[in-house]
Amino acid sequence: MTQKIIFSPSPHIHTGRTTGGIMRHVLIALAPAVACALWFFGLPALWVLVTSVASCVATEWLITRYMLRRPVSLSDCSAILTGVLLALTLPSGLPLWMAAAGGIVAIGIAKMAFGGLGCNIFNPALVGRVFLLISFPVAMTTWPLPASPFTDTDGATGATVLSQLKMGLADSGALDMLGMFTGDMGGSMGEVSAAALLLGFIYLLALRIIKWHIPVSIVAGLVLVDLIAGFPPLTDILSGGLLIGAIFMATDYVTSPMSRRGMLLYGLMIGINTAVIRRWGSYPEGISFAILIMNGATPLINRYMHNARFSPRRKEAAA
Repeated sequence: MTQKIIFSPSPHIHTGRTTGGIMRHVLIALAPAVACALWFFGLPALWVLVTSVASCVATEWLITRYMLRRPVSLSDCSAILTGVLLALTLPSGLPLWMAAAGGIVAIGIAKMAFGGLGCNIFNPALVGRVFLLISFPVAMTTWPLPASPFTDTDGATGATVLSQLKMGLADSGALDMLGMFTGDMGGSMGEVSAAALLLGFIYLLALRIIKWHIPVSIVAGLVLVDLIAGFPPLTDILSGGLLIGAIFMATDYVTSPMSRRGMLLYGLMIGINTAVIRRWGSYPEGISFAILIMNGATPLINRYMHNARFSPRRKEAAA
């Protein structure tokens, strides 16, 4: 009787989790934020969401099928997740063709050009957002105000909390913290409800999809700079895209460090960079740029901050 022997590279110990399963859990964790976006911004938010997801899925399908000539990989839900994350970083009133362009850049350039899932250096959704911000700054900084749920908005727009503070149009001591926590304020679709994002964070932690190290260290880095600069940390945490970036984007497996020490350094630098950009940069928001900068530093962090069992020093000591 002939026995079939299978050879494969390490690691040889696997869990029952699949890439598709992890992506679906992240989508479930994002459901409260999506629901809040639709509740506060109505039908325009739905169209931006659908357009973003559709453009991401279509771009990946076309590139995989006709350029790479590989089996279509849409079943892992990564393109859908990228589309949802991109949509949540956009204004609900953004022209739909711009949302589609962001999805094409996110998948076509930031993901598939590097070889697809697991090979990309930078977070695809953030690359799509930054591309749109640099290319169409007016449209990307025109923020519709919350309106009646599932109805067309009346076109009223206003500055975000961070923009008002940056321009000196608001006093941080007079802000409605409860409204900021629940989401009743202007901003991108996914940044307006801290409560919804924290529900997703609890869900991901409970299932051990992500670890606490990166989100907590990001907040710690932000708070450190805020205390030095004399700015209220709670205002900085609840406003802007800090929470969605810290929970759902900075924790991306592919673009974040593998070791716990590396995660802490990575998150701390993201928080510090975000606060520095917000306080002294030209943009009122900085989390997208901060995460992309540290995405580029992730290979270096992984090189010098290994887990103990894989550390070159441990191997040398054993020899």
